[in-house]
Order: sequence, then structure tokens, then C-alpha cells
Amino acid sequence: MIRERLAEIIRREPDLLVCAEAEDRVSALAAAATTAPNLAIVDLTLKNSHGLDLIKDLQMQDPDLGILVVSMHDESLHAERVVRAGARGYITKQEATRNILQAIRVVLDGGVYLSEKMAIKVAAKVAARPARRSPWSLDKLTDRELQVFELIGEGFNTRQIAGKLRLGIPTVDTYRGRIKDKLHLRDASELLQHAIRWNQLGGPPK
Repeated sequence: MIRERLAEIIRREPDLLVCAEAEDRVSALAAAATTAPNLAIVDLTLKNSHGLDLIKDLQMQDPDLGILVVSMHDESLHAERVVRAGARGYITKQEATRNILQAIRVVLDGGVYLSEKMAIKVAAKVAARPARRSPWSLDKLTDRELQVFELIGEGFNTRQIAGKLRLGIPTVDTYRGRIKDKLHLRDASELLQHAIRWNQLGGPPK
């Protein structure tokens, strides 16, 4: 419904055209190859895959393609990651329609779009001396480890995570172990507790 609503809003603009829609990674890559769009609007939550993987695939397929992420996920955690992966903008679904249209035009014009709050954070991070990170900081997780962590918090077991990310079960177990080590978590129960808490409230259990 969100994709259809966004497509309807874009079609109302005289200078914008929706050339294709897709619900998963495979159909999105096929549509991009067929229609050669100037911009791809990507969500991080996709059917049977993750938006970060799609961003990287789209960049390999067409390095000149502008990519804007429109997602419900926490901007403070994901914006830098999607830009590193090749996206040129990040905006949350809660933003007003005019802001989403502005983001689309900024990326189409070759710019990078981040919220004012996020842009200030990134600038401060670049200017400041390296700060000591909290032992629980998710910044130390790789993109794949973060994907596994979020899926754990959504209630998926190891076998289901392996299926969604197209990984082997032993590989997912390895990622789980790395996450526990990096976040200083004692066992699977504590990992699940922290993952659920993060998904719900955007932070570790108190």
C-alpha cells in the first residue's frame, strides 16, 4: 500500500514519471535493467531480502543510478550505511509528502539528501575526534550482522534468517556469535532480548 501510495503521489508531479514498481530484489533488478530509470526508491525491508543488498546490486548494475532510501527504520543507524552502500539519500516514511518529493529532486539533480538532523550528525562526526563508543554500540556491526540482528528482533529463527538472506545455517550461527561478542552479550537469550528491545524502542534494555 505504501509503494502504491508513493507511486500515485509521484505521478501527480508534471516533471516526474514512475517507470516501474517491484516488491523484491529480483524483480527490482530486472525492472531497472529493462527501464533504465534515473532514480530508484528503495525500502530496507523487502520480500525475501534486505534493501542494503539491493542497493549494492543496483550500483553494480548501473553505477550512475540515483538511489533514494525511503524507510521506516531508524535514520541514525541506517543513513550512513546506505550512503556507504551507494545510495544518495535517506528519508523516513513519516516525513511529509513535500519532503519526500524534495528528496527525490535533490537526488535526481545529483545531490545527497539527508534530514537536517542527520546531516548535522554526519558533519559533527567528521569534524570531531574519534569518540569512545559504547560497548553496546551497533556501529561496530557489519551490514550483514546488523541485518541478522534486526531479523532476530523481529522473531525469526536461525533457519528462517538463513532463508531470507540466502545464507547457510552455519553462516547465520557464525554471525550470531560475532554479534554476541561485539555487543558483549552472554547468550542467545540476552541476544534475543536486546534485539527485540532495539526493534521496538531503538535502544538496548535498561
